[in-house]
Amino acid sequence: MNNDRSILQIVPRAPGGREGVGDYAGILSAKLEENYGYRTIFATAAELVRKDWRAPAAIAVVLHYVNYGYDPRGVPSWLPRRLEEIQRGGGRLITIFHELYAERSWRRSAFWLQPWQKRIARAIAKRSALCLVSSAVLADQLRALTREARILVRPVISTFGEPKLTAEQINNRSPQRWVICGGTDLVLRSLKSFPGKGDLYVVGGAEQSEIRRVLDQAHYLPDVEAEKASAVLSSCSYGWLDYFESSAVPTAAILKSTAFAAYCAHGVIPVFPLSGSTIALGADALPGPFYPENLPSESARPEVAQATYDWYGRNASSAHLAATVAEAIAS
Repeated sequence: MNNDRSILQIVPRAPGGREGVGDYAGILSAKLEENYGYRTIFATAAELVRKDWRAPAAIAVVLHYVNYGYDPRGVPSWLPRRLEEIQRGGGRLITIFHELYAERSWRRSAFWLQPWQKRIARAIAKRSALCLVSSAVLADQLRALTREARILVRPVISTFGEPKLTAEQINNRSPQRWVICGGTDLVLRSLKSFPGKGDLYVVGGAEQSEIRRVLDQAHYLPDVEAEKASAVLSSCSYGWLDYFESSAVPTAAILKSTAFAAYCAHGVIPVFPLSGSTIALGADALPGPFYPENLPSESARPEVAQATYDWYGRNASSAHLAATVAEAIAS
């Protein structure tokens, strides 16, 4: 492999097997190779902790940081030292912060570990030529840890595909067709709060007998392949998303959700249980946010869906993410 076009991507677990961060890294890898000729070598947490592991030659390192992905208590104190060793061979470090640190009640152990988690995130950010976060909420948290880091906001990409849709494909959908998608916990929480109106499909997560009892066989697709999930999403008008456990969280924090990204990438209008604040990148705002009491009219739905789909293409697509990473590698 030509080292001049090789990059090292560090992930908690390898792509495949419907593992969120790993699949995200796999999509980024494919887009970097397709559009820029960069080839990825993957290294997992399990490899990096081995004393005999040696970093391959690469022109850049892309770290996908989720603190609990590298240590069961969310305190991977070994990781900054390992990054220092890797960087001795040259190449800039680009860190994608999928998470920074845990935010829990003082009754939970994560609350007491938070100072150490922040210290590690700060150390990694300082080593990085570029830090990517999924929302302005995370950007503010990272700036509070260190003013030295260069930070850009890039929303999470859809891991259920990014189909090329025509206006006709977006317009000609039943306004009664809804979808819930995501991981198991999110699917369960969203299903419990779903208002119960419309033709509902549930996509993703692990098989759950309680969901199977409630839904028609054809409307429940757990452990689904991305291609099949994409086909279902492309037929739906609205996506129900009960993401926030606290009403105090700004709605724009939803930009870290792969389920939200999947809705937008397929022209599905995200709908939340409660009203919220504007979701935007700079001056570029998404329509909404929408909740059961303010859904678009049937005549307005196609325009809102198209605007949602276009916003994703401008701000959150894998091509947009890859362009940012490629620019950082080359600079």
